[in-house]
This record gives sequence, C-alpha cells and structure tokens, in this order.
Amino acid sequence: MSESTIKMASSRPYLVRAFNEWILDNNCTPYIVVDAGVQGVQVPTEHVANGQIVLNISPGAVKGLVVGNGALEFSARFGGVPMQVFIPLQAVMAIYARENGEGMVFGSEPGAPDPDGARQPEPDGNSAGARPSGKKPSLKVVK
Repeated sequence: MSESTIKMASSRPYLVRAFNEWILDNNCTPYIVVDAGVQGVQVPTEHVANGQIVLNISPGAVKGLVVGNGALEFSARFGGVPMQVFIPLQAVMAIYARENGEGMVFGSEPGAPDPDGARQPEPDGNSAGARPSGKKPSLKVVK
C-alpha cells in the first residue's frame, strides 16, 4: 500500500484525550465547546446558545468520562437534574483550560465529512482558506 492511499483515523479523539490530560495535569479546568446541531449530540438543550454549548469536563463536574474514538460521553447534573451526555467527537469544536484559555480549536479534518455538510467558518469569520482580498493575515491577543 503506498503512502498516498493509507487512510488515517481521525486525530480528534487522540487530541481531545491529550489536551484533557494536559489541562488536568496543570491543575486547570478542561472545558469543551460543542456544536449542538450535529446529529447525535445529547446535551441539555436549555443551556445551548447560538447552536453551541460549553461544558466543564473536569472530574469534579462529570462522572464516568469516556473519550472514545467516535464519541465523548459522561453523566452530569444540570440544575440538579442528572443527565447522560453523548457527543460525537466531530461535534467537539474546541477544548481549553477555563483559567487561561490555553487549548485547541478544531477544524475539519481532511477526508472527514463536515458535521453539517458545509465548511465551518474560521474564527476570523471567513470560510476556510478564504482571505479578504488585499489584506495580510494577522494575529491579535484576545483576553
């Protein structure tokens, strides 16, 4: 099999597991941003805003966290009501530390279907790969 025909598994579950461990090892609180519109997402809809939900996945906030290769799941209480949360990993948009914002934002992986069938806009509001004409890309510190 040539190198160009080898199909790799999604890197997202490995990265979510690694960033979660790294955030916890640094005594911080891991949060994930979830696209609640992805098929199969089971989260408390009353906490969804603008199609997204931010969830604390620290050991003190959830029970039985499992980050498998296809989905992330755990049980937690929302407003005192217990719920089993199920999130296909393609719906995880970011993982970061609450205390300092360190973490990772995920884009679409090559060869993976987009969650809603269309390219997601990049954080600057542009479609992936598109740049405003005549403008150089720039970075800014957001606090």
